[in-house]
Parts: sequence; C-alpha cells; structure tokens
Amino acid sequence: MKQLTPANAMRYSRQVLLSGFDLDKQEILLNSKVLQIGVGGLGCAAAQYLVSSGVGLITLVDDDEVETSNLQRQVLHTESSVGLNKCVSAKRTLTALNSDASINLIQQRLSDDDLSEHVNKHDIVIDCSDNVETRNQLNQVCINQKKPLVSGAAIRMEGQLSSFLPGANNSCYQCLSDMFIQQDLTCVEAGVMSPIVGVVGAMQALECVKILTDFGQPLTNKLMMFDGKSMQWQTFIIPKNNSCSACSVL
Repeated sequence: MKQLTPANAMRYSRQVLLSGFDLDKQEILLNSKVLQIGVGGLGCAAAQYLVSSGVGLITLVDDDEVETSNLQRQVLHTESSVGLNKCVSAKRTLTALNSDASINLIQQRLSDDDLSEHVNKHDIVIDCSDNVETRNQLNQVCINQKKPLVSGAAIRMEGQLSSFLPGANNSCYQCLSDMFIQQDLTCVEAGVMSPIVGVVGAMQALECVKILTDFGQPLTNKLMMFDGKSMQWQTFIIPKNNSCSACSVL
C-alpha cells in the first residue's frame, strides 16, 4: 500500500482542505486503480482530472489512432500525435501532468473474457466509449464482477452522465438503454461541440473520485442530462427494470 508523503500532501492540499475530504481519502485515491475504456473526447477530459487529482493507477484502453479531426476536442493529443495510438499519445501528456501516476496501456479491443480479467483487477470502470455495443458489454462485465461503472456520453450540444453500482435494488446501464430507441449516432455523423465532451468527461472523473473515496452522493439510479444550448442540467430517475437481461439476476 502506498503511503501519502509530505510532498503528496502539499500537492493535493486544495483537495485535502475540503470539508470531509482528508488525508485518508487522498491516500485512498493514491491506492486506487481505474480502468478507463476510450481515450477520445470524454476519455481525454476524464483521464487528465483523474491523474491530476491523485489516482495512483489508471489503465487506458483504446485501439484507435489519433487523427487531425480529433484535435478539436481530444485535448490530450497534439498535432505531433497524429498517427499514434491514442493510449500512447495520452500517456505522454498525462505523465507530464503527474509523473507519479502509474499509467498502463491496452492498445486493442478486449474480448469478454479479457475485459472481465482486467475489470477484476481494478476498483472502478469509467466508460468513455462511443458506441452502445461497448457500453452494454462493459455494463454486463461490471455487474458480473460487482464493480462500479461511471458512464458518460456526448453528441451535438448534449451530454449525459450516470453511475451504476451493482446491487439488488439498483438499476444498470441496460435498464437505461432499453428505455430508448437505439440510434447509436457518432460524432462523425452528428457532430459535437468541443467543450461538451470536456464538461461530461470532467463530471465522469468527479463521479469516479466520489465513489472511490465515498465522498458525497453518486448518481446511482439517476441520469443527469446537459443541454449546452440552454446551459441547463436535468436529472431523471432510472427505474430498475425487474426483467432486465443484465441485472435482474442480482
């Protein structure tokens, strides 16, 4: 177990000063392991705040390479990163932010078995993917492994955020996705405003820190939606679907 050093305490002093967030909670972050799926717009925003806030280990999973069109919103990548795998590019920037953080890279898509193995080795999963198939896969694996999942999405001028904690009375991502007609649009098809992914990704990082340290109230059984045009947030209850194929067995 890693011990919080005086240098760490000084570095994270602005967090430690928060009411209810003390040195013990900062030490929990230092020993936490986060599995992040996706290092695109959401993932770049989330990862930089997780690493900056003192998360000890983060594993980045992405098989894509950086393209010029990514630079508008994927802020860990630079012009010199074009052509590099996104995990490699992101690690370069994240290491410059916090050289004490351990950053593992998985530069390929994971099968159910491989994903299950990696989820089991981490404390929490943050879903920064951009397709429903991956989200449902992550959801099922997290349920099976009893791991918390923080899910975010952003498109056009809209964003959404939820946290899913496996439990007999808690809803899961599929309880949410089954309520809507699946369009599965991508940013390539519909577009996205750059700061929208930053807003949602930063909120995902915040939810992750809260869950890891038991600080504040996570968005369990709730969906928070952001409308960038009107600058309004709305929060909805996600009812548990007792016939959900993913979580009804809990």
